[in-house]
Amino acid sequence: MTPFKLTEELLTSIEAYIDQQDNTALKTMMEEYHYADIAEVIDELSEDQATYLIKLLNSEQTSDVLTELDEDLREAILGNLSSEEIAGELEELDTDDAADIVGELPKEIVQEVISAISDRKHARDIVDLLRYDENSAGGLMAKELVKVNENWTILNCVKEMRQQAESVTRVHSIYVVDDGGLLKGRLSLKDLLTASMTAHIRDVYIPKVDSVNVNEKPEEVAKIMSKYDLEAIPVVDEIGRLVGRITIDDIVDVIREEAEKDYQLAAGISQDVEADDSIWELTRARLPWLFLGLVGGVGAAGIMGGFESMISDHAILFFFTPLIAAMAGNVGVQSSAIIVQGLANDDLKGSISDRLIKELLLATLNGLILSAVLLIFTWAWKGDFPTALAISISLIAVIIVAGIIGTFIPLFLHKRGIDPAIATGPFITTSNDIFGILIYFWIAKTVLGI
Repeated sequence: MTPFKLTEELLTSIEAYIDQQDNTALKTMMEEYHYADIAEVIDELSEDQATYLIKLLNSEQTSDVLTELDEDLREAILGNLSSEEIAGELEELDTDDAADIVGELPKEIVQEVISAISDRKHARDIVDLLRYDENSAGGLMAKELVKVNENWTILNCVKEMRQQAESVTRVHSIYVVDDGGLLKGRLSLKDLLTASMTAHIRDVYIPKVDSVNVNEKPEEVAKIMSKYDLEAIPVVDEIGRLVGRITIDDIVDVIREEAEKDYQLAAGISQDVEADDSIWELTRARLPWLFLGLVGGVGAAGIMGGFESMISDHAILFFFTPLIAAMAGNVGVQSSAIIVQGLANDDLKGSISDRLIKELLLATLNGLILSAVLLIFTWAWKGDFPTALAISISLIAVIIVAGIIGTFIPLFLHKRGIDPAIATGPFITTSNDIFGILIYFWIAKTVLGI
């Protein structure tokens, strides 16, 4: 199949069909596209054109399209639909996606929309999901799953599964519960097919099954599913009752969002923003960390001012100031990035002291190699060995301190329950710039005997 590509010609053609209200041509064209491709098209249309296309196509086709749209555009489109039309879209969605959309609706129309959903069980499941915190496994799960009772016979089980499977898009696992709804285990399809039709589920099911609590953080769910290569994981309530499942597509979204957030934090952006956001929103996200950089720069300038007379007598020290600051920032960001990555992947083992000792040894080795190169270069350039030696020793010290800071701060924040990603980027760079400049001039002053 040829990958979809939205060209200028194709978009112009779609817009022309909409303007001419050529519904037949539009429907024929859209039938060939995946819902993600239709969402890509709608993202490029005006609000009125997007609403027209959504209303034209049937809910079975457009419900998934809505989940792929930018949140602001989806909100605008839904604002142009009636409660009955929104309900029609929700009926075609899994309960987790439907609950996400309902959660974005104005409070005054939520009840109208829920009341307009003809499938009352679907409506009840959506309402049930709305009570969970969106930043929890309960807020992430869907109600659609296949579960069987441990006391059923294989024959009865097959009949019940056929009915349940009608409302489940994809059957990843068959879960086993007791009469009270408590999760007991899972049922292998192979065991189901090979067992006697008169046998009971309790005799053939597998009691070992990984599950998560409804209050578990999505990031922790992602770690569990990644570690055990799960396509889906059951969700249980506080007393162990099976209440839903989380599938791999939801976890991919969690991983992507977490990666985007950490990347933005590392780049010095304090909140979730996108390129299409307003100038004011982008400014609010970037300004706090830029201000931190300004404070750091002023602090570094103040430190240099305290060594003004030394700089006047040894101007070469001034020339190497950017190099010292850059090395401090680079080493700090490298160290913190490795730690943050390890914490995120849950593969960072050992105590803080062990990590600091390892980073100390690594920084010392790197510092010795780089300072040796710098010593030779500076001595050959200026012919002043004492000054070259002072600069080189300063570089070693700065690299060691920067490596320790870059390692310690993320680990410390993680121990305190704070996202360690906030320690990267401008924070580490600014702190290391200040310490680097201070160490640089203090060591230079000591070595040169000024």
